[in-house]
Amino acid sequence: QVQLVESGGGLVTAGGSLRLSCAASGRTFGDYGMAWFRQAPGTEREFVAAISRSVGTSYYGGSAEGRFRISRDNAKNTKSLQIDSLKPEDTAVYYCAAGLKIGSSYWLDYNYWGQGTQVTVSS
Repeated sequence: QVQLVESGGGLVTAGGSLRLSCAASGRTFGDYGMAWFRQAPGTEREFVAAISRSVGTSYYGGSAEGRFRISRDNAKNTKSLQIDSLKPEDTAVYYCAAGLKIGSSYWLDYNYWGQGTQVTVSS
């Protein structure tokens, strides 16, 4: 089992930045590929970014547009998502996920999920 807890969401003005964090506990953090998804009201869960087990390859969804950066620190069992130049359309609940399939954009490939953190961007 892996437990994931997100933090760092909040209300921000368009053009601002946020850094979301995900703290993991339970089984060895380094065994899992990690990802971020987001979901706005009335929409499907959307892939944002993923990162491989080691400090290595990262993957981004189309919505990332170069404004998102995923990172992980296996020694601290944490991963982060830096979001710059925030737009109102970035408003969503952001979820941290872990799974054995590396780099997948399909949410069903992830076995473990956090409770989500709300990001609201005002125009």
